[in-house]
Amino acid sequence: MYNLIRRCLFLFSPEWVHYFSMNSLKLLCNIGIGKKLLAAAFSPAPMAGSRWSVAGIDPKNPVGLGAGFDKNARYLRELEALGFGFVEIGTVTPLPQAGNDKPRLFRLPEDQALINRMGFNNDGVKVVIERLKQWKDSVESRSGRQPRLIIGGNIGKNKVTPNEDAWKDYDICFRELHPYVDYFVVNVSSPNTPGLRELQEKESLGKILRHLQMINNGKAVAKPILLKIAPDLTADQIDDVIDLALEIKLDGLVCSNTTINRAGLKTSPEKLESIGAGGLSGKPVQQRSTDVVAYISKRSGGQIPIIASGGIFTGADAKEKLNAGASLVQVWTGFIYEGPSIVKKICREL
Repeated sequence: MYNLIRRCLFLFSPEWVHYFSMNSLKLLCNIGIGKKLLAAAFSPAPMAGSRWSVAGIDPKNPVGLGAGFDKNARYLRELEALGFGFVEIGTVTPLPQAGNDKPRLFRLPEDQALINRMGFNNDGVKVVIERLKQWKDSVESRSGRQPRLIIGGNIGKNKVTPNEDAWKDYDICFRELHPYVDYFVVNVSSPNTPGLRELQEKESLGKILRHLQMINNGKAVAKPILLKIAPDLTADQIDDVIDLALEIKLDGLVCSNTTINRAGLKTSPEKLESIGAGGLSGKPVQQRSTDVVAYISKRSGGQIPIIASGGIFTGADAKEKLNAGASLVQVWTGFIYEGPSIVKKICREL
């Protein structure tokens, strides 16, 4: 059924389809038992006897939604109904920004992939925390309980902020979001903000992470801090990340972000050239992501918790990441190609 729906949706602009689809789910959830019907259709059965945890992140199942899908915390109720164990909002920046010019999201159906150059488009941290407050209050008023959906805050810097001042942007987002999210992911690996990946160098990275840890240690309840890395790092750069993570006792890594590599794609060179720059996600990054997870797990002796992302479409894909050393997985492009039943299918196959 979803294959037919997808063929129709793929006739339209990817970014338009994204908002059309999620706003349609929002309308459904606004209608009486709409959310219950969604959950009945798409949420996985309870995974009895299983406990999934990374550095205190303890979701109801190991399948999360990666950052970039719900940048502004607009669709948490709908995503919870679809069965996700955790959802990473953002990337959130201190000030709102429009992102790069459209079009900026492209499908590569032959490769089961996407290319995006969104550019950290988001409503800014102040607006996002208001939505998080409203969502939490809504859940508590309806059910009298704390939300079960684990929320991660993916944070970044504004495009206009020079790299030498980047730590200030991460500081602002961290302090503002701290009461409202369950964990943080520091994003220095998007290829779509000029110069951002330079912050993955050990000295720059250490400055940002140590500063956030200092703030965190002063809080009544500390929140896990993870780092999201690019799949394009060299072995020496990955070694630097591992050494730093062990040295400062980082809570974990998210492996990995999108790639700028275009090798081995089935999509024609002409189409790729017409699309231009951007981060590639989906099936083409699957093997590289798994290799990075396995390398980090082996070299660190399993001491660094890992959330794996990259090319996860099926339960077998998720098992590949878990067997390589990850503890949790995130989907994004797989969600677009496999549809709303992806969490249920993956959990059933684990």
